[in-house]
Amino acid sequence: MTNHDGAIIARSLSQRAAFAELYDRHERVVYRYAARRLGATHADDITSETFLVAFSRRETFSGGPDARPWLLGIATTLMQKHARQEARAWKGMLASDLARVDIDHIEQAEARLDARTLARRLGQALARLPAGDRNVLLLNTFADLDYAGISEALSIPIGTVRSRLNRARQKLQTAIAPALKDDKEETHGRTFAPAPSAD
Repeated sequence: MTNHDGAIIARSLSQRAAFAELYDRHERVVYRYAARRLGATHADDITSETFLVAFSRRETFSGGPDARPWLLGIATTLMQKHARQEARAWKGMLASDLARVDIDHIEQAEARLDARTLARRLGQALARLPAGDRNVLLLNTFADLDYAGISEALSIPIGTVRSRLNRARQKLQTAIAPALKDDKEETHGRTFAPAPSAD
């Protein structure tokens, strides 16, 4: 018997208990994504609500083999109601989360700034991003979705995913640029004593 996500959801239309298998398969993925965006306090609620909404809308599922983008899209929509909590969670981002943000020169910035300062700068930059750009970036960073998965999760074209992701990364790059500039100026501004005379 085919046991991919689409088959489980199709089976759940007549056997409601079958949906529990989808929950068991993807609950941790949804929880981790919600926890990274909102913190553990709200992640349980978002995860539960995501699966309740998914169950009530299971007839609308496209029937693909992987339900993760669909579930994460529902979770992303539900998190829009928690913008204030999400902004607080970004201030507490961990170094491990920062390493997942794929922007140029992040390693240099990490070497230059302590993790807390870098997290604060990135958190402020995330808060200033338009919601669409932020959702694309965080689905890629925290949920490990590729362009096609993000496109499915947010019901937007892949070209829009690419442009939003590129724009978001550029804005985060701009947020860490002052630290890199300061580092470069300090390096170039150093004066060196003349070499001792050979005499």
